[in-house]
Amino acid sequence: MAHTDRRTMRRVLHQEIAGTLGLLTDAYDFRAMRRYRSFTFDDHETYLRQVEGLLKARAAQGGHTTVALFDPREYADFCQDKGLDPDLPMSRARFTAELAASGPTVPYEGQKLSDLVPVLVDEAVRRATWEYASTLLARVGTCATCGEDIGRAAFARASDLLVRIVETAPPGDRHLVCSVTATPETLVAALHADQDTDGTTQLDEAEALEFTTVLALGIATRRPGGLVMRTTAPGTADRVYGWRLRGDGLEPLTAGEVFDAYCTDVESGDLISPESGVDYTTPPDLGGDARAGGAGPAGEEGGEGPATGHRH
Repeated sequence: MAHTDRRTMRRVLHQEIAGTLGLLTDAYDFRAMRRYRSFTFDDHETYLRQVEGLLKARAAQGGHTTVALFDPREYADFCQDKGLDPDLPMSRARFTAELAASGPTVPYEGQKLSDLVPVLVDEAVRRATWEYASTLLARVGTCATCGEDIGRAAFARASDLLVRIVETAPPGDRHLVCSVTATPETLVAALHADQDTDGTTQLDEAEALEFTTVLALGIATRRPGGLVMRTTAPGTADRVYGWRLRGDGLEPLTAGEVFDAYCTDVESGDLISPESGVDYTTPPDLGGDARAGGAGPAGEEGGEGPATGHRH
């Protein structure tokens, strides 16, 4: 009886152990790991099937698993920094544990791996965008005239503008895209602001932080950029409107400019056919000093380029 009780207790404890699995999402990263003899998989498709089977088995046993993006280059750097042999499963386990604490992860909730992978990749892109924008923002420095931290002031300004945008938006679900020209490529952040039946707006904290940081970078550096908002509500046509960054504020785009921005592919610059049942219009008044412009603390003039829209 005591033996059975010990087995039962151990099974219960096993279900309370959370696990993290480092996933090689693409064939290129998979090939990079094959140089290690302890990595025994021969092809990526077989590897993905085995991963999915493991995730299902853990879920069936009551275990909770998060999936992390495993980057072979970061793994090699990690092993070098820690003095670990990269050709050991234990080293991969230690790296995955680090990912669980600080890297992009997605919880496994029974979804197909083909559905989980794009979400995980998007999460990784979001994290990288935020980290890069934060680094650039921190490097802007202080105002030569007043000594103010430009990045900190720009973030506060961006936060205020985001609150005004959400508060003045029509009822319904809102999808915002902010784009700011940067090197080597344009930084793009998206934010979903869904509205509950009682009118309360729900924001994802991670999305809001990334969005605000990218917007703040545009304000601090006066780089060309802007925002596009799409609102969706039952029984009405979707509304799309936007602003260009101007100084430390936002300048409303005309309906024609919104149409051009939203119907242009952000990656290629190619035109996209307009959607039916969508109203391209001018934005509501944000009030206050939202339209402030001119040369800012970075000493550059406001950008001329409007944002480029995304369809989701």
